[in-house]
Amino acid sequence: MIRERFVWVVFAALVCCGMATAGDANSKSYTVTVDVGKTGEPISKYIYGQFIEHLGRCIYGGIWAEMLEDRKFFYPVANKASPWKVIGPEGTVIMVKDKPYVGEHTPQVNLSGQEPRGIVQEKLAVRAGKKYEGRIILAGSGSARVQMSLVWGPGEKDRQSITINKLTGEYKRNSFTFTARADSDDAKLEIVGTGSGSFRVGTVTLMPADNVKGMRADTLKLLKELNSPIYRWPGGNFASGYDWRLGIGERDKRPPIKNPAWGGVEHNDFGLDEYIAFCREIGTEPMITVNSGFGDDHSAAEEIEYANGLPDTPMGKWRAANGHREPYKVKWWCIGNEMYGNWQLGYMSLGQYILKHNLFARAMRRVDPSIKLIAVGAVGNWSQGMMKNCADYMDVISEHFYRGAKKEVLEHVRQAPEAVAGIVAAHRKYRKEFDSLKGKDIRVAIDEWNYWYGEHLFGELGTRYFQRDALGIAEGLHEMIRNSDIVVMANYAQTVNVIGAIKTTKTDAAIETTGLVLELYRNHFGTLPVSVAAEVSPLDIVAAWTTDKKAVTVSVVNPTEQECKLILDMKGTRLGDAGRAWFIAHSNPMAYNEPGKEPNVVIKQQQVSGISGGLTLPAYSVSIYELPMQ
Repeated sequence: MIRERFVWVVFAALVCCGMATAGDANSKSYTVTVDVGKTGEPISKYIYGQFIEHLGRCIYGGIWAEMLEDRKFFYPVANKASPWKVIGPEGTVIMVKDKPYVGEHTPQVNLSGQEPRGIVQEKLAVRAGKKYEGRIILAGSGSARVQMSLVWGPGEKDRQSITINKLTGEYKRNSFTFTARADSDDAKLEIVGTGSGSFRVGTVTLMPADNVKGMRADTLKLLKELNSPIYRWPGGNFASGYDWRLGIGERDKRPPIKNPAWGGVEHNDFGLDEYIAFCREIGTEPMITVNSGFGDDHSAAEEIEYANGLPDTPMGKWRAANGHREPYKVKWWCIGNEMYGNWQLGYMSLGQYILKHNLFARAMRRVDPSIKLIAVGAVGNWSQGMMKNCADYMDVISEHFYRGAKKEVLEHVRQAPEAVAGIVAAHRKYRKEFDSLKGKDIRVAIDEWNYWYGEHLFGELGTRYFQRDALGIAEGLHEMIRNSDIVVMANYAQTVNVIGAIKTTKTDAAIETTGLVLELYRNHFGTLPVSVAAEVSPLDIVAAWTTDKKAVTVSVVNPTEQECKLILDMKGTRLGDAGRAWFIAHSNPMAYNEPGKEPNVVIKQQQVSGISGGLTLPAYSVSIYELPMQ
């Protein structure tokens, strides 16, 4: 075990004793011993995992490219909660429950000759020269004629329209494309009709034409740069009320429902098939949470068969009929989420849940014995009970933590590594004490972790992150690296908008300071940890061989307001005197990035020389040095 074999950097006093004052020409200098001959267990790539949930603007408005709210009319048109408004007098629109196209009702627009009547959705954002595409499903009677218009201004020419004639009583899909001729953050989509009779709108969708299989191109670009190896989905609290079957099949016919755990509507546009397409598009592995709250073991087993079953199995046939003949081969499956908490749908006592977890595990493994099962954990009585009674029915156990804001930067930063250290210490104790764990290597997935505080600027739970949060996320990763024999996975929560590493507006996307850290370590930190011995508080240092063992990477977090120097005392090899370095640094610990604006915080790369004279550590910085060996 790494912590038992080596002496690592210790978190000491939360003050920087003897530090030169800010602005001194002579920076404080530290010396650290790095013994590359003493290695720990390889660092799991999965500690750079991510977590996406159907909450706020994580999926819809973040990853998914749909521009319209409530495109399937969950709320009655003109209802206070509906984003749709009526064009025409009272009684123009009624909600018809007789044979609705999807959901509980469908809007019907009653016409009156040449007076335009219909519905409109405002507050759309468009950009000049950009194409938008969509479809509308319509049925009608009499001589109804429908005109659709994308409107970006008040003038007669500030719109583009198409006309749809010859409606019938049968719903028909009609595709359209618009090109905006000016920028607007208050554009609108009008659907109006003239003639006699009426028309019904089954569904309507509008997306930027550069969408990728229904996903936002700008968000996907940043996700690819983030390069996370695994994504946990669909929750989170959402999973405990989610029926995965509602997100399967023809997208326009999937019913909209009230989000079972959070605010807003679940459109069921992004289901299991879309999630797999998402994973393939960005080159990551899927990790699916089954519903062990209101759900049952039979539904969980069927979900595994849908994902992994051969096309001649009942669920495999359904998947094949939906255009996906080959099994998805999903390896990682979470049995539930936070089932110990009274905020969780279907939560229950530990004794009850032990029985339920084992029931689920047996049913799921019968369908596919090769899967890896992650059990619900929570350090203390819950994790102890699960480890004692469910060890034969899990491969990994999950733990979660979130931390709020602290006034002092160092105190704020240290919350993350201290939380990881507490989880690891508990599980080391369980391994020593519980007979049920003898001969087993059940590791920990910290499959939700982050800072969580601040104003919701990007939708529900859409908080902003600062440079000080980036420093904390880096130190959290350091503690996982120091305990690579225990922590096999960590899923940053959540990837987009909702306490996320990426933030979006309707037209732009930007990577947060915390996302930059995850990108940096995933792409440039080594894979085989080596011994670091020193007392260098308040700095936090880890080191690792690169995969090819041609270089050692040294990562340092400097959570102070002053630039420092780090002298390396290398054991077991000789350093060259040049290398590469990457920095995430800003003089203001409250610096942040904003979608649509030039970033304040970036990853800077540079060649470095004179390594024997010490490594430079900017104020409030995360630094990774790649140092080739002689």
